[in-house]
Amino acid sequence: MTVILDGITPLNHLGVIRAEGEDAAKFLHGQLTQDFALLGLHEARLAAFLSAKGRMQASFIGFKRSPTEVLLVCSRDLLAPTLKRMSMFVMRAKARLSDATEDFALYGLAGNALLSIAGSAQPAWSKADFGSATLVHLPAADGQPRALWVAPAGESPPAGAALDPALWAWGEVRSGVATLTAPLVEAFVPQMLNYESVGGVSFKKGCYPGQEVVARSQFRGAIKRRAYLVHAPAALAVGAEVFAADELEQPCGTLVQAAPAPSGGWDAIASLQIAAAEHGGLQVGATDGVALTLGTLPYPLLEDL
Repeated sequence: MTVILDGITPLNHLGVIRAEGEDAAKFLHGQLTQDFALLGLHEARLAAFLSAKGRMQASFIGFKRSPTEVLLVCSRDLLAPTLKRMSMFVMRAKARLSDATEDFALYGLAGNALLSIAGSAQPAWSKADFGSATLVHLPAADGQPRALWVAPAGESPPAGAALDPALWAWGEVRSGVATLTAPLVEAFVPQMLNYESVGGVSFKKGCYPGQEVVARSQFRGAIKRRAYLVHAPAALAVGAEVFAADELEQPCGTLVQAAPAPSGGWDAIASLQIAAAEHGGLQVGATDGVALTLGTLPYPLLEDL
């Protein structure tokens, strides 16, 4: 079988926020959904920044470059407003936040391009340093290992065959782990994207903005929406509404991330009402809708473990 996800590609759609200072990790711990106080130098975190109502305003892959420097990788279209809002909460903390996008080069590695560097696939969110570069292992896509490579700008990228950015985007979808982008700000609590099941939420840490909403959703059976993998025969757009074919008055979901599938059609991550997903008969758009087929998530949900 031909391996499709194999090679290296620049990730120009991502940006970097730098938090530096002796309180950098402590500050982020109080703002994000994951534990940064206990973040070691050999691990990364998937995390979200929420509004007071528990709605996601950005998602990050975060890791330490040193005990006093943390990098947060996020969708570039959310970086400026997120940096502005987060900076409002620094106050007396010994931490400085800045846009460090121009200081770093980001690449996605998949298949042999990753294995030739790391030697073997590692669990998602584990981290290794190679000189001044950082390798963060990501959730696999269709069985293929993937990783994020972050290095100072100007350094040569690791060796590897060129990977079509569209194939990388497809792998992101197939991993089932969504990256929040501008059209979807304030649309979801983390569980609506399965973040508690893919390492994006800690229920053992202290308070952060929106924490009560997240905890209530988890422990009071209030989760009514989940992220699903879907496929369609035609192009799909982020933010498009999903409807049940027998209930076209109200949408039952939203497309979160989408990419063309190598075998034809489009694959996407959709946040759907659980009841509608179980009922079936889904389509994108209320009129002349494009039919959706549900796929299988590559990970178990926390509630099912």
